[in-house]
Amino acid sequence: MKYLYGRNVFITGGSSGIGLATAELFAANGYIVYAGSRHPAAEVRSFPGGGEIRPVMIDVCDDESVEKAAETVLAQADIGIVIHCAGIGIACSGEESPPDAVAALFETNFTGVLRVNSRFLPHLRRRGGGRGVCIMIGSVASVYAIPFQSHYSASKAAVDSYSRALRMELRDFGVRVSVINPGDTATGFTGARRYEIDEDSPYYNACRAAVAKMEKDERSGRPPSSVAREILKLCERSNPPVHKVVGADYKLLVFLRRLLPGAAIEFILRKMYLG
Repeated sequence: MKYLYGRNVFITGGSSGIGLATAELFAANGYIVYAGSRHPAAEVRSFPGGGEIRPVMIDVCDDESVEKAAETVLAQADIGIVIHCAGIGIACSGEESPPDAVAALFETNFTGVLRVNSRFLPHLRRRGGGRGVCIMIGSVASVYAIPFQSHYSASKAAVDSYSRALRMELRDFGVRVSVINPGDTATGFTGARRYEIDEDSPYYNACRAAVAKMEKDERSGRPPSSVAREILKLCERSNPPVHKVVGADYKLLVFLRRLLPGAAIEFILRKMYLG
């Protein structure tokens, strides 16, 4: 049902990748999209049918920035849809765990979600009557933890657990919560991933080889528009599911996770990434 939650949308990570594709798709379908990012566009983009993308400056890792963005957006629009697309990745071993890099990863991928929700969910809750929805970008990596992506996998697992509890807490207020779990997706996320591993590390060669295989899969993966389409579908449902996996192949993988023993899963992942 179109505009079930109204026409006003707030998106984080809205200037690139899945966030930009989502902003463009929603605007093309008549929504007014407030696209938040650290590097917002200079001008409003208008689309046939009355949709718009309105750029908003926000750094999800900064309390003051989130507060200012929320005040600006909520003063202009009755936001009914919040979509979390901001995210970063790092490559390193789980043993070494550089504290600054890991902290930045969780600040963006997990704590940033909490920060934004603390400002926008009260507004959705006050709307009442099933008129608000919060969508978070998870990852198949929350189901299949990937070697040398342990921190990223953990951050998305945190989003998964958080979303499950949040969904139950908000249900009586009429606010829906759902997580989209993409697999390999061709976006600038791949090129922006930071290697946080020294050349003298005993894991260096294995890390570079494993992540190279993963990046090859990402670059040949689905376009971000495929994820955006699934997000739009969720926002047209009165009771979206807890999770939505993007792609039949990844749906099968997630289903197999329920059937195969842990040792079998580990064997497959080692063959995929560690040779």
